[in-house]
Amino acid sequence: MPDLGNFQSTQAVIAKHNFSIQKKYGQNFLIDEHVLNKIIAAAELTEDDYVIEIGPGIGTMTQRMAPLCKHVTAIEIDKELIPILSETLSEFSNVDVINEDVLKVDLKGLIDERNDGRPVKVVANLPYYITTPIIMGLLETKIPIKTITVMVQKEVADRMMVGPGTKDYGALSLAVQYYAEPYIVANVPQNCFIPRPNVGSAVIRLTCHEEPPVKVKDEKLMFKLVRASFNQRRKTLVNGISNFSELSYTKEQVTDALDKIGISENIRGEALNLEKFALLADALLESE
Repeated sequence: MPDLGNFQSTQAVIAKHNFSIQKKYGQNFLIDEHVLNKIIAAAELTEDDYVIEIGPGIGTMTQRMAPLCKHVTAIEIDKELIPILSETLSEFSNVDVINEDVLKVDLKGLIDERNDGRPVKVVANLPYYITTPIIMGLLETKIPIKTITVMVQKEVADRMMVGPGTKDYGALSLAVQYYAEPYIVANVPQNCFIPRPNVGSAVIRLTCHEEPPVKVKDEKLMFKLVRASFNQRRKTLVNGISNFSELSYTKEQVTDALDKIGISENIRGEALNLEKFALLADALLESE
């Protein structure tokens, strides 16, 4: 079995199978052992852990995880990689590969069936064009997950971490922080991949909250308010919410709700933290 994780071995496997890297799947294979070790360390795998890996590629990270945990289910969309994975993971009896789009997999059913519904750990080198839908899909569906340790575009990792008043702060920041505690493990330069991506990357670990950090009566309403606030972020909160097609609150209702929770009617959404959005959602709910 080839030991993956460097340029030579990765190139050898690709050449042997006459594999063509697919731009449409956002494929960038990691070829830096130092970064691989950081990802594995950040995932904090134990022999009791069931791991879901999204986008195993040629099995580079899977090879390192399998000896450390109970089981790895690797979900790979590209059918051309399945024969390669059969070879590179042939030594491991505790790995199975699903050839499917992760956004179409019933992950809750999978976890119920294979891990008795207990929380799992997710590890992934995500294709950058679909990072946010995958991460939000994992968080919003509330499947049992302990941690999500992923490679993402650096600017996306930054957006997950920041707070109010910064240029990167937005709907993604609030959504991720409602469901999990983000921590950037490492920044990763472009030369750690083949082919080299056009942007810098980062490894981020999301530790899922057992209970959200704020209480809100209507979670869906709160996130509609968040989207309305950042849909046109230079508008005031009052204008953003009253003009948002998914909401039917008048300017007067929004102004009254803001006044009730002690916030100026001239404020913009980028100045509000998660707690303030929760208070606003509850105040608007009471005004109906």
